[in-house]
Formats: sequence, structure tokens, C-alpha cells
Amino acid sequence: MNTFDNIIIALTALRTNLMRSILTTLGIIIGVSAVILMVALGNGLQGLVINQVNSLGSNLIIVIPDSDGGRRSSQDGVLTERDADAIQREIPEVSAASPRLSKSVKVVAGNQNRSTQLAGADPDFVAVNNWDIVTGRNFTVAEARSGAKVALIGDTVREELFGDVDPVGLTFRANGTPLMVIGLLGAKGGGLGNDQDDLIVVPLTTARRRISGGLQTAGPPDAVQVIFVAFQEGSDMNRAKEDVENVLRSRYRIDEDELPSFSAFSMEEQLRSAESILGAFKIGLAGVAAISLVVGGIGIMNIMLVSVTERTREIGLRMAVGARTRDIRLQFLVEAIVLCVIGGLIGLAIGGGGALAMRNVLPDWPITIGAGTVALAIGVSAAVGLGFGLYPANRAAKLIPIDALRHE
Repeated sequence: MNTFDNIIIALTALRTNLMRSILTTLGIIIGVSAVILMVALGNGLQGLVINQVNSLGSNLIIVIPDSDGGRRSSQDGVLTERDADAIQREIPEVSAASPRLSKSVKVVAGNQNRSTQLAGADPDFVAVNNWDIVTGRNFTVAEARSGAKVALIGDTVREELFGDVDPVGLTFRANGTPLMVIGLLGAKGGGLGNDQDDLIVVPLTTARRRISGGLQTAGPPDAVQVIFVAFQEGSDMNRAKEDVENVLRSRYRIDEDELPSFSAFSMEEQLRSAESILGAFKIGLAGVAAISLVVGGIGIMNIMLVSVTERTREIGLRMAVGARTRDIRLQFLVEAIVLCVIGGLIGLAIGGGGALAMRNVLPDWPITIGAGTVALAIGVSAAVGLGFGLYPANRAAKLIPIDALRHE
């Protein structure tokens, strides 16, 4: 008999004991569903992290003050606008260095009000953060120096305060301070609990002097909370990080054997760290899926051994009329594989449905199920059937025909 005939016989045998077959495949169904969800969720998380890093730019160094490090006396744990100027002046590969302050504020426009994040920055904010202005313009150097009451707003703020109306030229209040919208930032989306478009950007001087309960920090008047440093495309980011650290160490006379009172990290480092965490996450999920598949495989082996016992006389009869050892082995091996593949297809449908549900709940996550994932599910199912069906198939093939025919 050819393989097609064996598949027909396998389907007939499985249909004869339908309920037993369904219960036997539960382990495979659960295992394959876990594999599908694991791959979809892992790829979605990885895509989300990559998208967020790319939205900021991989050539970015972020510097934050660290009050636990260094010995810089009165300057301990403080960064200033002068530090940003020095970084841009002394490192040729730097395209822009943008200092920033941020604070949660209450914004009101008409009868709409909400809380959002306000950032005080310089005009380089847009370029450093790889952000587009879809309508309007950026604020100028003169506006930044004078503390003009102007703002750039994110797409979420636009939608919540002004709806579908073009917000450029309209005004709103931030902590009671009137601000005029001069530009709308392009939508970047969110993820991991962070909506990048829920943001208002004003000049640093405006944030310090004009906003009620202004964005102040301890230290000198030009102290900032973070400095974003953008390097030219193709720059070595490991060397870039060292250059930034050397400039700041030199400015504050921090020796090499002292811990700096600032932390600098690149987006590449963040991406590698996230990929490492995701790798561990995927391994954990793979372990859960593997346990389910092993349990399902043991169930397959058990039911195939029962099937061999129940059909001993049939095996003897087939051998008596000319079936070879390899024919008997192939028959039961095909039956085990078919049983697992059917369970795999059901698991694929359940896992795919779960992935679609996650995509609806988490619309910002790029959760997809590609042809490779489908092939993985079917391949894993067939491999389990082959591995755990081999022993029962060999046991059936080794039966002695005369003894098999006498079996009651």
C-alpha cells in the first residue's frame, strides 16, 4: 500500500474511536497552541521594541544625572544646558545635543481637559528624537531664548483636545498657562504602557519660567533632567558613549577610578538588553510548550500501544496475506503522525485565534502569524507523532504472524 492508503486507514481508525482520539490529541493541541502564542507574542514584543528604538534613532546617546555616583561636591548628580553645549562643541560626530526637562501637567482646551506629559526642550528636540512635524513649524531659537508661550503637541493630545481640527494656531492651557500650538508632531504610536504621542513640547525657558509650578530641578538655574545626544549616521556608538563620558568627566574633574555622577547609555544597548530579556522570555514559553508536547506525545504513544493490542489479529492477518514488516511499521507510524497533525491543526487554529485576540487588545503590538509559524506548528506536530509513534509501530511490526492470529 502507498502512503495515501495508509492515511485513509489511519483516518478510519481514528474515526472509529473518535472520542478517544480527541482526548488523546489534547496535549498536542495545548502544546501547539502554546508554540503559536509564544512565537506571536515574542515576535510582537521584539517588533515593538525595535519600532520604538527606531522611532528614537539607533544613533542616540541618553545621559541622565545619577546622584549615587561620583564625588562632584555641589555638582553631584546634576546635568546642565552647558554640558549639552560642551558635548556638541567638543565631539565632531555629534549632530545635536538636546537637554530636556519633563513634568506631568493638566491641559485644558474649551470643555476638554486631561493630564499629559510636558517636555521643555530646545529646537533640536525634533531632529534628535527623529520626529516629523506634519503641520505647522518648530519653535525658533529666538522663541526658545525669550520663553515664548508656544508648543508642539503630539497626536494623542491633538485628538483629545481638538478632535479632527487642525490645531495649529489654536490655544490651550497647561497648568493655567496659555500656550499657542505652532506644530503638530507626527504619530509614533505607543506600547509597553507608554504613548509617545501623549506629549507637549515647549521651549526650556518657557517650561522653567512660564508654566505654573514650573519645571525646576535642584542645582544651578540651567540644570536639566536628561540630555539626548544624536550622532551622525554610521558613528561607532560604543566610542560615541566613551566620548560623551570623557567630556563630562573632564568638565567635572572626575578621575577614571571614580564613579561618574551621571549615566550614559545608547539605544543600541537598550535594544540588546531588551533582546536578551525577550530571549529568556521565549525560552520560558518554549519550555512550557515543550512540556505540553511531551505530555501529549506520551498520550499518543500510550493510545497507539492500546491500538496495537486491540488490532493484533488484524496485524497477523495482514502479515499472513503478504504485508512486510516495514508495511506494518509504516501503517502505525502514519496513524500516529496523522493523529498529531490533526491535533496540531486544531492547536494552530486556537493559537491563531489567541494571537488575533491579542492584536485586538494590543493594537500597537505588531503581532503576526506568518507561513513560517504555520510550518513550525505542523512540523512540530509531525515530529512528535514520528518520535512517540516509533516504539508502538516497531512493536506492531515485530509481532509473529501465527501468534498474532491466535490472539484473543
